Amino acid sequence: AMDITALDPIEHGLIFERFLNPARISMPDIDVDFCIEGRDQVYQYTIDRYGGSEYVCQIITFGKLKAKAVIRDVGRALGVLLSEVDEIAKMIPDNVKNLTMALEEVPAIREKCSESEEKTQMLEISLLLEGLPRHASTHAAGVVVADKPLNEYLPLYKGKEGETITQFDMNYVEKLGLVKFDFLGLRNLTVIKNCIKLIEKQKKKAPDLLHLDYHDKKTFDLLQNADTTGVFQLESSGMKELITRLKPASFSDIVALVALYRPGPLDSGMADSYVERKNGREEVVYLFEELEPVLKETYGVILYQEQVMKIAGVLANYSMADADGLRKAMGKKIKSMMEEHRGLFVKGATEKGHDPKKAAELFDLMEKFGGYGFNKSHSAAYALIAFQTAYLKANFTLEFIAALMTSERNNSDSVIKYMDECRVHGIKVLPPDVNNSDAHFTVSDNCIRFGIAAVKGIGDAAIESIVTIRDKDGPYENLYDFCERVNTSKANKKVLEALIKCGAFDSSGVKRSQMMAVLEDALEHGSRIQREKADSQLDLFADSNMGVVLPTSVPKLPDIEEWEDNVLLGLEKEVLGFYITGHPLEKFNDIIQKYTNVNSTSLHEMANEKMIRMGGTIKVLKVHKTKKGDMMAFCAIEDQYGSVEVVVFPNLYARVHPLLAEEQIIILEAEVQKTENIVKLIGEKIVPIEHAEEEWTSGIIIEVDASRYDSHTLEQLKPIIERYPGDCISCLKIRIDEGNPPIMVKLSDQYLSCSDPSFFKEVETLLGEGSINTRCAPIKAKVKKKKQWQKRNNGS
Repeated sequence: AMDITALDPIEHGLIFERFLNPARISMPDIDVDFCIEGRDQVYQYTIDRYGGSEYVCQIITFGKLKAKAVIRDVGRALGVLLSEVDEIAKMIPDNVKNLTMALEEVPAIREKCSESEEKTQMLEISLLLEGLPRHASTHAAGVVVADKPLNEYLPLYKGKEGETITQFDMNYVEKLGLVKFDFLGLRNLTVIKNCIKLIEKQKKKAPDLLHLDYHDKKTFDLLQNADTTGVFQLESSGMKELITRLKPASFSDIVALVALYRPGPLDSGMADSYVERKNGREEVVYLFEELEPVLKETYGVILYQEQVMKIAGVLANYSMADADGLRKAMGKKIKSMMEEHRGLFVKGATEKGHDPKKAAELFDLMEKFGGYGFNKSHSAAYALIAFQTAYLKANFTLEFIAALMTSERNNSDSVIKYMDECRVHGIKVLPPDVNNSDAHFTVSDNCIRFGIAAVKGIGDAAIESIVTIRDKDGPYENLYDFCERVNTSKANKKVLEALIKCGAFDSSGVKRSQMMAVLEDALEHGSRIQREKADSQLDLFADSNMGVVLPTSVPKLPDIEEWEDNVLLGLEKEVLGFYITGHPLEKFNDIIQKYTNVNSTSLHEMANEKMIRMGGTIKVLKVHKTKKGDMMAFCAIEDQYGSVEVVVFPNLYARVHPLLAEEQIIILEAEVQKTENIVKLIGEKIVPIEHAEEEWTSGIIIEVDASRYDSHTLEQLKPIIERYPGDCISCLKIRIDEGNPPIMVKLSDQYLSCSDPSFFKEVETLLGEGSINTRCAPIKAKVKKKKQWQKRNNGS
């Protein structure tokens, strides 16, 4: 009724008392999501509406001295050598909570610090200072609104931009009894807004997002296929796996997905039970028949906090206010409150005629799973945005992905991810074009066109000038025409070089190499024409013919070859951060698909210490000398989906250093190392991609139709195999017919062969194209060396 939310709380079973009730002492959490581009406008409106910055301001947050930072800061203050401080800081694991835990996990840190008095002092002081505030900044979302000037409640200070900010953090603001709001900028709302704009620009009817068809077939087909890249809350690899198992078929299933995909439900088996029950593989059982209306939508699983509250009301006669107290006790696992509520619950259930033993059993069940229960109001609100984004992706795919790419235009890894999504959906991605691009990503002829803002080094003034003049006076005929019409102080030489390199002038039909060769001349030509126009407009006494600058002929372009493909692609990458018209790895796609098991995106799904094999190009190579004088290297490996850091320790570096060069295309075997959300690889083997087949082919499979499997064919095949000896096992795969599986026949060890291309060619000449294939060698698990204490404990 108030349009605070588009969700009907009655239809979705949302309880107002979960938000606010007479028994509640603390203020409720008020989190409001806004489009990122509109968040500051809402904050300014709040200031203007509620009395100005004396009554409304943002909340401070303090950056704390964490384990690595405190070591570095104290070391610097005590004058400890930077190299020694850096060495100790790097010994601290990324995933430890504090310095004390780091010392327990890595005793060598204390040993290192005991080498000198100043380092011992550094450690002692660091332990004392850790956790203290290091610097102040503005909380990303927190806003406080008061009924009196804020300086009557708490101290204030001026931020970097002169804005008013509290000196107390959010916890103390709440303790003072002030109302705190979280004004959050949500990128997905910006994506939705921009998607609607693109739909309208295409002269299509934009959907009414508040009145969508919540049974839309296209949307649920997309969800059931886990095609959820870019869909709010549903795009992680783990969530996609859960979606595939759950097969959502209704809006309530999406609400459940948001609530289920959290550590508690996943680790406790709740998610598994929900999936099994939904798909009819596990019986749905209710301890009391009165629970069916409460738990039916979640197949008997206590998934939401609101269900805990309703169970308490239905079975034990709790008021909604008291039920919220039970919900809080369970969620925060407050033992004293839990024991108190256990007695109240069993007593209330008994008074309503229920078996006290079964009531206690139900309370135990609620305590176990209710502690993982999620706020349904939160889940439903997020499910609404998830459905809206899924609906837009399913029904307006081009516009939705273009809006996604615009939202992540400054994050090259995300743009690459969405470009891959375009490939999956058969959408062509076009480079920037001075005659067709706007500032941001647009939709054109069933393709997505890069915006000019994606080109590095081109500012807003240049973009506005390029687009405005084109829209007003028509497309640019060529580079010279562009330089005549666009102010070259805004679109200068650097801007034009970037536009040429990314292909923004390709539509003029001129080679990029030719345009770069005449760029200086084109700029001089354009400046001269613009000066003449300006002079003629200033001459107030000129006759009517003198105000016209006659068009000049474009000089003949030099007859030169276009740049090589690798140069074209390299320059695209230089000015855009990624490749558009092709990729250096494309010609190796078959080898990479056959001999690797991950790419830079799927790496994040791999377990820690898992051995993987990945292909890519070496980037940002840095060679380093260890304290022992050994050489090692750090580099990035980049594929078509992103990049990952690789560490090459001395033992491997000694074997492969001639191969380590930037732009070298390789396949490497490596161990995954994960710390929080950061993944890096520890190299174990590096092979040039040209030698991948030779390195990792474990077998040769020769296919032959049963109709040709005779002594004559075998007599012809035998000398071919003998001419190419090697160490690969050879097998014959005899195809019978469509109704029967093929028969595999292993040849004897005297017919071990190799993966020589000439061998493949001869076999295919005899048996037909595609009749010979290789089998990829499995990735061997890394053998971990036992520590001395492990050997002693094992008696070896």
